[in-house]
Amino acid sequence: METGGADTLRIRQVLLLFVLLGMSQTGSESGRYLVAEEMQSGSLVGNLAKDLGLEVSELLSRGAQVVSNDNKQRLQLDINTGDMLLSEALDREELCGSTEPCLLHFQILMKNPMQFLRIELQVRDINDHSPIFLEKEMLLEIPENSPVGAVFLLESAKDLDVGINALKSYTISPNSHFHIKMRVNPDNRKYPELVLDKALDYEEQSELSFILTALDGGSPPRSGTAMVRVVVVDINDNSPEFEQPFYEVKIPEDSVLGKLVVTVSAWDLDSGKNGEISYAFSHASEDIRKTFEINQKSGEVSLTAPLDFETTESYSIIIQATDGGGLFGKSTLKIQVVDVNDNAPEVTVSSITSPIPENSPKTVVMVFSIRDRDSGDNGRMICSLSEDLPFMLKSSLENYYTLETDRTLDREITDKFIITITVTDMGTPRLKTHHNITVLVSDVNDNAPTFTQASYTLRVRENNSPALHIGTVSATDTDAGANAQVTYSLLPPADPHVPLASLVSINADNGHLFALRSLDYEALRAFEFRVGAADRGSPPLSSQALVRVLVEDDNDNAPFVLYPLQNTSAPCTELLPRAAEPGYLVTKVVAVDGDAGQNAWLSYQLLKATEPGLFGVWAHNGEVRTARPLSERDAARHRLLVLVKDNGEPPLSASVTLHVLLVDGFSQPHLPPPEAEAEAAAAAPADPLTVYLVVALASVSSLFLFSVLVFVAVRLCGRGGAARAGRCSVPEGPFPGHLVDVSGTGTLSHSYQYQVRLTGDSGSNEFKFLKPVFPNLPPQCPGKEIEENPTFYNSLGFNIQ
Repeated sequence: METGGADTLRIRQVLLLFVLLGMSQTGSESGRYLVAEEMQSGSLVGNLAKDLGLEVSELLSRGAQVVSNDNKQRLQLDINTGDMLLSEALDREELCGSTEPCLLHFQILMKNPMQFLRIELQVRDINDHSPIFLEKEMLLEIPENSPVGAVFLLESAKDLDVGINALKSYTISPNSHFHIKMRVNPDNRKYPELVLDKALDYEEQSELSFILTALDGGSPPRSGTAMVRVVVVDINDNSPEFEQPFYEVKIPEDSVLGKLVVTVSAWDLDSGKNGEISYAFSHASEDIRKTFEINQKSGEVSLTAPLDFETTESYSIIIQATDGGGLFGKSTLKIQVVDVNDNAPEVTVSSITSPIPENSPKTVVMVFSIRDRDSGDNGRMICSLSEDLPFMLKSSLENYYTLETDRTLDREITDKFIITITVTDMGTPRLKTHHNITVLVSDVNDNAPTFTQASYTLRVRENNSPALHIGTVSATDTDAGANAQVTYSLLPPADPHVPLASLVSINADNGHLFALRSLDYEALRAFEFRVGAADRGSPPLSSQALVRVLVEDDNDNAPFVLYPLQNTSAPCTELLPRAAEPGYLVTKVVAVDGDAGQNAWLSYQLLKATEPGLFGVWAHNGEVRTARPLSERDAARHRLLVLVKDNGEPPLSASVTLHVLLVDGFSQPHLPPPEAEAEAAAAAPADPLTVYLVVALASVSSLFLFSVLVFVAVRLCGRGGAARAGRCSVPEGPFPGHLVDVSGTGTLSHSYQYQVRLTGDSGSNEFKFLKPVFPNLPPQCPGKEIEENPTFYNSLGFNIQ
């Protein structure tokens, strides 16, 4: 440090390398100063005012200050003098290490105007560190038979200084056996080598010592020393020998790691290090080195990795015993691995068939083999199959099996089988392997579609809209895929007269049935047909079902009055004796309705009468009866309006007008008496022409009325045959006693017969209904008659098809 102080006094001036002037408002300058390390705090670095050409007062007024990059104030500025001083002693080795040159960066900050001056402070190294050996004593063991010129590496010294002050050379104390040679590494580090100049002799001198010195290039130079001790090693002339040239052991494969396998032993006749023996595996494979290890000192061989008899049954290892001199002896170790039952049987599938068509005969499902990596009983196996399955196992070659069907399979019962094959070895304990396979059963078209019902009854109301969905038929097929896809169709009708193609259609995909046109209950009350359902298998299978369509009646027909007839030119007049008591049957309105059920239930109502309260109409049978006794004050002629209404929704109706004539009796009460007529005829001369005209007119009228009666009787009851003759008949007999039959129709409960006669000279050719006759006849007639005589009723105004 004294040398450093003299140098400081000698170079008080500061070397300013360059100063850049011409500052702007925020300009900057740079310069470099040089200072030796270890200068005391407060040492002068340079005068900033002088170097910048400024007055000291200007530094003060501009607030000049020193700023460092690392915020450490190693320099301070005296504002009063402009001197830059060291704030602390600088250690170059601490600041820069081995970096050369060692530069510290500072900034001089001045204001008004703002100005920066960048300065670099170079710290110059001084020789303040001596070379140091990390080890103060070095030991070398050199065999006595080492050749002259042999080189031995020594530890190098370390010097923290740099440049000319760094490590420069090595020397050793004088001796007759060695000299020092210095080497330089690629990184410029110097290290010493010891070169043998004279052969060593253990028996002459077993150990040598000398001082190794490291010198740096400083002035004056600094140095560091270390002791080098050379031990001469005796020559090894005896090799180790094993107690046994061959070792053989057995070990179970399930032995735990770390288990001692065997201990080998060898001896050496030499002494010292030459007699110290170390054990190692010689030319051992990587597998052996992973599985076993040997203790170098004791010769104990232990297990370090799991054993597997199935992988390696035995190991052969060469063990080498080496003494301290490098001589060795060898022995062979054979380790036999003992098998244990540690491997479960294995199943290897060669081929598998899935899916299997149903109904197939015996089929090979799978071919597989089994094996067990163990040996002996541990490797013997038995193979079994889960019970209650239509499969069986057959053994072919050794450890090869086939899985076959035991009987035909039905996919509709079971479409998938999960089969478990169990393989068990005969070891202790026994180990098992379960192998599961899934066998699918493919479909065969062996099931025809089945309708949910053998027959379907569908109801549709008449007057329906075309394309109306009237019902659905459904069939299922227990097959799968295309074999289960059902297609519906209409089968040809058994009755060729039924226009099925114009009545209904069916959706082939879903079985929906549609009415193609409007149906008329009165024309077609029911019809039936068969539908077919076929799958899409090959060949396709099919089935049939019967469909019966019932047309339900709608109230679309108004009542039709049969009696009295409304389409004649002359009204029909009913005669009523004035002596008739209350409840006297005047006449009966007879009507029919083409509908059925309650739509054909008829009711009668008196809407209007000439004399209210004189007549009444029974609501259920249309009988017109007197409601009170007749009197002289009652008018001779009466007009009645009767409404006939059905029970449909909404109800339909028809009306009929009745003419009633009040008479004193039924023997031409409104003509002169017969006696008066005879007297008048006698008194007056007979006119032949008048007589002829009357007779002709009566004959023509009688013939016409008789023809009409016969035509009506034949139409109503002629086609019914003998069976219906009892229900609707015209009694036989001559015309004067003829009975006109007005059968009960609609809601009438009886058939009525009336005695009629033609008034010979009434001039109106009217029938006179004298009194009703109640024969013992069946209650119902017109419905069947209308069905069997549509032409006649169509002529009366019905629309019967």
